[in-house]
Amino acid sequence: MGKLTLSSRNEIMQSSPIRKLAPYAVKAKNEGVHVYHLNIGQPDIKTSPDMIEAYHNIPPVIEYGPSEGILSYRKKLVQYYKKVNIDVDESNIFITTGGSEAIIFTLLSALSPGEEVIIPEPFYTNYNGFAVMAGVKVVPITTNIDNGFDLPSISEFESRLTTKTKAIVICNPGNPTGAVFSRERLQELVDFARKHNLYIISDEVYREFTYDCRATSILQFEDFEENAVMIDSTSKRYSACGSRIGNIVTRNKELLALILKFGQARLCPPSVDQQAAEAAVDTPDSYFSEVITEYTKRRNTAYRELSAIPGVTVPMPKGAFYMVVGLPVDDADDFARWLLSDFRHNNETAMVAPASGFYATPGLGKNQIRIAYVLKEEDIVKAVNIIRLGLEEYKNR
Repeated sequence: MGKLTLSSRNEIMQSSPIRKLAPYAVKAKNEGVHVYHLNIGQPDIKTSPDMIEAYHNIPPVIEYGPSEGILSYRKKLVQYYKKVNIDVDESNIFITTGGSEAIIFTLLSALSPGEEVIIPEPFYTNYNGFAVMAGVKVVPITTNIDNGFDLPSISEFESRLTTKTKAIVICNPGNPTGAVFSRERLQELVDFARKHNLYIISDEVYREFTYDCRATSILQFEDFEENAVMIDSTSKRYSACGSRIGNIVTRNKELLALILKFGQARLCPPSVDQQAAEAAVDTPDSYFSEVITEYTKRRNTAYRELSAIPGVTVPMPKGAFYMVVGLPVDDADDFARWLLSDFRHNNETAMVAPASGFYATPGLGKNQIRIAYVLKEEDIVKAVNIIRLGLEEYKNR
């Protein structure tokens, strides 16, 4: 008998740069080393109390729900979106199992196999995996650390356009960069997409997390109803990453009809988590005010401490809770691995995410890492000091 083979997707499906160093972290911990996790966007902020309370009131029978999501929750989301100046109704909202499924269903429904989606890089690494699942090609367009990873010029988007281009994906506020795109720059992109009849799929799960500015939703532009698709999630907003409730919002009814077919194939999103997410919509503004105040402090601390390291480049992020950092090394992947396997300071080390995995263009981001400033300020100071000391020793090996 011949050897069984794997799908050809094995050649194009990448490992997560956020999780691929996990075995090194586990080994360090088993050796009694304390590891500061700057590699993953898992907040230590307490989950919304309204959401926790809902989990204490689980119904006696956990039933199937509608494929498009529980109606009362979708109506509750309409109220939430009105508060942030997004005018939709429940028929525009489709509930998914996390934001990940929302992106997968959108790509499956908006693009045919072999078609292309333009994505500014560095981007959330799982977009690559979602594209592989949908059989579509990612066409990267590179942003620059020197201008805070702002949107590239429209001429650069024009240069990537082919007969197979069907959509653009953006993340605003951005993961991994922390960039927040201005309304003026987004208007240019909307005009470009309208001209060439492209979808803009806007991942807006970090909407609440902006500093010194406001994020503009893709659904706030006029005469763009058929082209605009918004991706949203409870994970970061309510510090409930394990809840796995996301949603798609679009006024394109034909697109939603196809998305529903995919939703019916997976039956329904989790019922209990939807009930908790519905309760979370009542989370008071004071919760978010405290969270934003805390993240602002953490951002400022991380920026101050990293900026003080010789040879480091770090733009001030405007949103989310990430920053991409340029290091004075040739291979940040190797440095990140070495921090976990070889470097110790007071029996502690730090885990970061190599940024090369957030780029689709081979060779880019080799001297960059992504930091998630989701730790307490004092822990951020300690973790960045470990990076500083580690860089000194790494370069002098």
